[in-house]
Order: sequence, then C-alpha cells, then structure tokens
Amino acid sequence: MKFDPQKHHRRSIRLKGYDYSQTGVYYVTIVTQGRECIFGEIVNKEMILSRYGEFVQTWWDDIPIHFPNVEILAFVIMPNHIHGIIFITDNGKGEVISPVHSKPTLGQVIAYFKYQSTKEMNALDNKGVIKKFWQRNYYEHIIRNEKELKQKTDYILDNPSKWDNDAENLMNK
Repeated sequence: MKFDPQKHHRRSIRLKGYDYSQTGVYYVTIVTQGRECIFGEIVNKEMILSRYGEFVQTWWDDIPIHFPNVEILAFVIMPNHIHGIIFITDNGKGEVISPVHSKPTLGQVIAYFKYQSTKEMNALDNKGVIKKFWQRNYYEHIIRNEKELKQKTDYILDNPSKWDNDAENLMNK
C-alpha cells in the first residue's frame, strides 16, 4: 500500500508545548494489540491474572526502581488494558538527579514499561516470532487537582467491578 498522507497521518495526541518530564501526576491507559484479552479474566468482579498479567504487574512495579523520581499511585490490570497513575516528582526520593540521569518524560516511562513487559511475554512464548502485545501509543490525562486525582483513583479501583459495561470489553461490541 502506497503512503497516502490523507489516510496515514500521525498526529500527536499529547498536549502541545507541555513538558511531560515536569513534576506532575498523569493518568494513563494502555491497550493490548487488537484489544486481545491476554492478561487474565474478571471472575466475580475481581481480576485474576494470567502469566502475562503477572509480567505486566512485575514491570509496572519496576518503574520506580528504574526511574527513582517516578512514583506509582493507583493501578489496575484488566483483561485487555491497564490503567495507572504515574507521579513524576522533582527528584528521586531525596536523591539529586544528575544531568546524566535527567528526569524521564512520561513517554520514556511508558516506553520502558511496554518494552520490558513485551520482551518478557515474548520470551515466555519462545516461538522465535516477535509479537506485539501493546497497541501503538497510549492515552494520558494530566491530573491537575485533588478532585481529579480522587476521581481517577476511584475509577481505577472500581474498574474490575464494572467490566461487564467497560467500553474495552469486546463482549459489549
């Protein structure tokens, strides 16, 4: 298929001119490739993780270890997507960040998470074929106040109990 700029344009969905490495709280949603339900299933309104889901949890938990100035707040794994709140702080838990290890952008944090979890999921399959597990890009929302933080946190924590009506649930399509 020949490139057609009318059809194949890539627009940034990020806030123009915003510095995503600055201190801030960010709500993110990352969806699996093709919305495939690979991370587990909802049973009695609780998420039961598959092996892939366990890898996702492990690499999400690793984010603050790899990025000392990043804190993870609320997080949930759903069958075919995740929601999380990431807090990029001024520095790494009291440590001075050197110019060599400058603050990451939100995109770098997400890229690290997606890369590491994909690498481990592909290693589990070990079929010699590299599979994409995540859709390109991710959704983010800059949380600007305590009210929004509470709303997003409540949404994340309640998400498994609302799976039957979730827009990402392919059974609802």
